[in-house]
Amino acid sequence: MRYLTDRKRAVGMGSAKSGTAHFWAMKVSSFGLLILIPLFVFTFGPMLGKPHLEVLAYFSQPFPAIVAALTFAVTMKHFKDGVQVLIEDYVHGAAEKISIVVMICVSYAIAATGIFAIASIAL
Repeated sequence: MRYLTDRKRAVGMGSAKSGTAHFWAMKVSSFGLLILIPLFVFTFGPMLGKPHLEVLAYFSQPFPAIVAALTFAVTMKHFKDGVQVLIEDYVHGAAEKISIVVMICVSYAIAATGIFAIASIAL
C-alpha cells in the first residue's frame, strides 16, 4: 500500500488553465446582470397588462428595446457559462463534450431567437 500526500498526487497533473477565464466571465456577466435586471424590470413592468399595440409601440422605442436585448444576451451568456461549468464538474468522458456542445448550441439559438424577436418589434 502506497501512501501519497495530496501534493504528491497533484504533481505532474498541471493546471486546467481555463478556470480563471470562466471565473472572470461569470463575475463580469453577474455584474452586468446586476445593472441590467433592475433596468429591465422597470422598463418591462409598466407594460404588463397593457394592450398589444401599446406594448409594441413602447418597445419600438430605442431605450426599452436596447435594455431588453442586452438583458437577454447577457443572461444567455451567463447561463451558457454556468451550465458549462456544471457539466464539466458532473459529467465526464464523451458525454461531457457532447453535452457542452449541445448546451452551447441551444443557448446561442435561444439568444438569437430572443434578440431577433426584440429586433423585429423594435424595427
